[in-house]
Amino acid sequence: MAEQLRLMAVHAHPDDESSKGAASAARYVAEGVDVLVATCTGGERGSVLNPKLDRPDVWENIAEIRRAEMDAARAILGVKQAWLGFVDSGLPEGDPLPPLSEGCFALEPLEVATAPLVRLMREFRPHVVTTYDENGGYPHPDHIMCHKVSVAAFDAAGDPERYPDLGEPWQPLKLYYNIGWSRARLVATHEAMLAAGLESPYTDWLKEWDKREDKGDRVTTRVECGEYFETRDDALRAHATQVDPDGAWFRVPLDLQRKVWPTEDFELVKSLVDSPVPESDLFAGVREAVRAA
Repeated sequence: MAEQLRLMAVHAHPDDESSKGAASAARYVAEGVDVLVATCTGGERGSVLNPKLDRPDVWENIAEIRRAEMDAARAILGVKQAWLGFVDSGLPEGDPLPPLSEGCFALEPLEVATAPLVRLMREFRPHVVTTYDENGGYPHPDHIMCHKVSVAAFDAAGDPERYPDLGEPWQPLKLYYNIGWSRARLVATHEAMLAAGLESPYTDWLKEWDKREDKGDRVTTRVECGEYFETRDDALRAHATQVDPDGAWFRVPLDLQRKVWPTEDFELVKSLVDSPVPESDLFAGVREAVRAA
């Protein structure tokens, strides 16, 4: 192919790239696709979820540590990575919820927050962009803002009248939302664990499952990437402050995961090429368009 295919994955915090779409990214890197992760914030207000690292010296240097973790995960996945430079909004808790901190990502005007991503899209020139749905995947303020910025930048990057000082216009061809855990995937994995005589880490989640959470019917694209689940998990463990290596994320054997649900799932929401659904490739229709060009 005369022009290398390019994929941009837009995420809210360092570690999100390793828990959402990481195995697909690693697969595409192995196939020669140029993959760039755009990270909106530095994750400065994230929790320390690994009890072994919940220490004062870690909290005092959390911003630097999270950058180093991102470097390690990026190298494991084989992707490129760029920071958009915004400040983590944190996840407010309580009733009523406390206000967000002044200057954080979620409170930036949309036109301002979109600009760095427009610049990056015009520099990197992605054919395909992935991000979160309108609920952010889950309702974290930064995830929701990441969704808004990604959709706005997808539309603005190719418009010469928008952000005229941020580089030559470039229009990505497809936009996807990550679809993480559908109820079908959760049930299939849970039942496979029980059938194998193993304790399922999803028992309580299934009991508390809210039907409104299920986005299984929105999936248009399933990318086979079971071969890269180990790479995904290694990248996630590189974010040592953000994940407990002995936690639920790693209790399901990889061979069982590959057998039960060997794909990562996406929803195609915008396409400027002919790409009938269902799909098995984020570049369906794009490959043909690039060859024709």
